[in-house]
Amino acid sequence: MEVTVEKEKNAKPSQKGDATRKQIRGSSLLLAGRFISTGLNFISQVLIVRQLTQADYGAWTYALSVVAFFQGISTLGLRRGITRFVPIYHENDEYDKLFGTIFMVLITIALTSVVIIGAIHLSPETLARLINDKEQPVFVILILIFMVPVEAIDGLLIGLFASLASPKAIFFRKHILGPCLKVAVVLALVYFNSSVMFLAYGWIGGSLLGVIIYIGMLIRMMLKQGFLARFNLKTTTMPVKEIFAFTLPLMSSDLVNIVMHSMDTLLLGYFHDASEVAAYRVILPAAHFNKIVMASFGLLYTPLAARLFAKNDFDGINNLYWRTAIWMAILSFPVFALTFSLAQPLTVLLYKARYEPSWIYLAMISFAYYFNVVLGFNGLTLKVLGKIKYVVTINIVAALLNISLALFLIPRYGALGAAIGTTVAMIVHNILKQAGLRMASGMRIFEWKYLSFYLIILVGGFGLFLIQYFLTMNVFVAGGLAAAVSCIIFMITRSKLDVEETFPELLKLPLMKKVFSTKK
Repeated sequence: MEVTVEKEKNAKPSQKGDATRKQIRGSSLLLAGRFISTGLNFISQVLIVRQLTQADYGAWTYALSVVAFFQGISTLGLRRGITRFVPIYHENDEYDKLFGTIFMVLITIALTSVVIIGAIHLSPETLARLINDKEQPVFVILILIFMVPVEAIDGLLIGLFASLASPKAIFFRKHILGPCLKVAVVLALVYFNSSVMFLAYGWIGGSLLGVIIYIGMLIRMMLKQGFLARFNLKTTTMPVKEIFAFTLPLMSSDLVNIVMHSMDTLLLGYFHDASEVAAYRVILPAAHFNKIVMASFGLLYTPLAARLFAKNDFDGINNLYWRTAIWMAILSFPVFALTFSLAQPLTVLLYKARYEPSWIYLAMISFAYYFNVVLGFNGLTLKVLGKIKYVVTINIVAALLNISLALFLIPRYGALGAAIGTTVAMIVHNILKQAGLRMASGMRIFEWKYLSFYLIILVGGFGLFLIQYFLTMNVFVAGGLAAAVSCIIFMITRSKLDVEETFPELLKLPLMKKVFSTKK
């Protein structure tokens, strides 16, 4: 079902360059914050891996996968409605629906969380039967399951700040405060030489404190901008039919994320022991580095694309889509070079020799993530344009494909089977999303003027992989080579980035002008 939005007949065409520049410039702050937060979270993960035994780390990551599984369904897909409908209601001054949407999401989170937490605590023996390693402590799951409502509310708040154009607040809470609280917990774990149980309680406490601070920031922002003055409980309307018609079908997207990022771990825990879970899960945080640019740009992409859609500006959406895609591909390449091309020495450096066999999993998952990055926000664009039926169909196809591959490969090959199944399913899913762009008016499935751009990236990434694989260089030497290749790719492709238009302030600096300017 497509969601229609009333459009003004005499609306002026949007300035495509201004819209794209707003997206990229606004996302740049979140990108900087994403690098900070991912770095802090990564430090936490490395310290946890080194502090805990392989079995305890497997138990910890298994519990986090259970939380992620239930978190994906705790909002019934309504978190996606926040970044699409709140900007539209704000644009049209429909504050009764705007506040009604917030209340509806909060009520949904409360109800689903009670059901999920209650079910887990009332039947722990059922949960224990799903774990092959009987020494793996179920109590870690019983503690961390309370993260479900905390993380759901945190996601709601982030969506609201993104929709109301407040990247600074997202930067502070999501990328500074939250990760610092987790680092503090991990440092306490190391200092006191404590157990995984201490880590679980500290993780919840730090996340809860962050959400409380975030709520205070939201109330302060609404008071400052006059939003609360528009609030009237008597006129508040929950647009249940309108929003659920959009979000419930898109729960299939949550299903795909659950299957690809949690189901493999759950099946590994069922067919193998905690050590096999640890061997697979240990590399995922490093592979996730490939998503940090995309995640940062995505927070502001959906609201801006929704506003362009409200103005019927499809050419503007196409321009926004492809310019954003090439920016993300270039900014993500150095990470891809490290986690794919240099996967083997990087794995040994971070996690020591006991996890060396996991490098192949890192290379495969990193390739799948970067493949999604270089093709841009195809899935988000289809949702904004209301192509819900197609999105649901390909989500179901991808989920079934991943489950089938996992059930066939994991019992036989363990962590390797999980990595292969996830990689194949992610690539197929992204190809199907890209193919769906042909259904949208004004959208192009591929911009051929960027073909050389993508070929250069392909040669750079696989060339580095082959050099390192056959020469087996020291990780620091190989890292220097990866940095050099990244700089060369940037210099070759900088003309396609339109840096002069997007970040004109950079050209005021002499050194930056030499690096970024394409004018002779």
